[in-house]
Amino acid sequence: MKTIDDLLSKHDGSLDGVRVLVRSDLNVPLDGRTITDDGRVRASVPTIERLASAGARVLVTAHLGRPKGVPDPSFTLLPVAERLGELLGTPVLFAGDTVGDEASRIASALEPGQVALLENVRFEAGETSKDDEERGAFADRLAALADVFVSDGFGVVHRKQASVYDVATRLPAYVGGLVEAEVEVLRRLTEDPARPYAVVLGGSKVSDKLGVIDHLIDKADSLLIGGGMVFTFLAAQGHSVGSSLLEQDQVEVAARYIEQAEAKGVEIVLPTDIVVAPEFSADAPATTVSADAIPDDQMGLDIGPDSAERFAEVVRGAQTVFWNGPMGVFEFDAFAAGTTTVAEALTQVGGGDGLSVVGGGDSAAAVRALGFDDDAFGHISTGGGASLEYLEGATLPGLAVLEES
Repeated sequence: MKTIDDLLSKHDGSLDGVRVLVRSDLNVPLDGRTITDDGRVRASVPTIERLASAGARVLVTAHLGRPKGVPDPSFTLLPVAERLGELLGTPVLFAGDTVGDEASRIASALEPGQVALLENVRFEAGETSKDDEERGAFADRLAALADVFVSDGFGVVHRKQASVYDVATRLPAYVGGLVEAEVEVLRRLTEDPARPYAVVLGGSKVSDKLGVIDHLIDKADSLLIGGGMVFTFLAAQGHSVGSSLLEQDQVEVAARYIEQAEAKGVEIVLPTDIVVAPEFSADAPATTVSADAIPDDQMGLDIGPDSAERFAEVVRGAQTVFWNGPMGVFEFDAFAAGTTTVAEALTQVGGGDGLSVVGGGDSAAAVRALGFDDDAFGHISTGGGASLEYLEGATLPGLAVLEES
């Protein structure tokens, strides 16, 4: 893949006046018009800043939510433009459309070093269309706004969409610093990880992590299972899980993973105690029980303190750790301790010298919500789904097209 270094070298170090279309991932959570976690916006800044400082006229395109191909005011990127401007320290122009008259006018009027953000790319049906011709026609209009394309939204490289894939076939295409860094970290996790290598998986469903387990069970030394998915594994061991979340159709799959791990010498670490409550509620009375004795009228909402300390011990003793998925319902204070303990341990991997990777999505939201700084970890991924698909060994269209360009 050609990098921004290659782009700068081609232009003798100056991009003065070059129109650069940057595909960023600005899909942030909003409460009304308020951004509740600006991690993805902050992650997008270095590439945009580098291009602008080299004199490029920078047009940023991104999506927010799933507006289904039509304009929806609740998914406008205007609050993101305002926050991006604050982080860049300079106003970011905002186009109220994506490829319409306003976008064209702003693109034409940009001065060297200026940045503009186009309205939500998913307001256009062509962005996500399965029809190559419709998607391509929209990509043509996007490409007409720029001279060069930079792909810097890792969270969308697993999608064959117009602003991710098709534009890269129409303009000279380069990889941005964020995507470059993500790929480098994920390669370290899959190709030559420093050992011991621990993989910590949580979240609600085993079915969401099947590909990751399949691909990493041969590579990891330890596989730690928490979150809602743990109850399917406990059921596979013959334990009752009360009213906890359970994927009955995945119980045999979980049992097979336990057998495979044992045969391969991979340690599967399951909780020995569980924090339970009678209902899914922030103020539900919490008690701790043995993982093999969950009462029928209780549901598990976090791993217990003994389990959390065992998980932390394995994490601290590893040299490489990949974590995806919280250990419990961290949004509720009574059920956040497991996730907090594991997150704290991730800041101490290999005595502080190891590689800790927080795998995006709910995991990234959890560490921020619990008060951890991003720089306490080796890497926080911005691409939950894309990261998982990469670790599954899948071909990601948005990366493949850059490798071919």
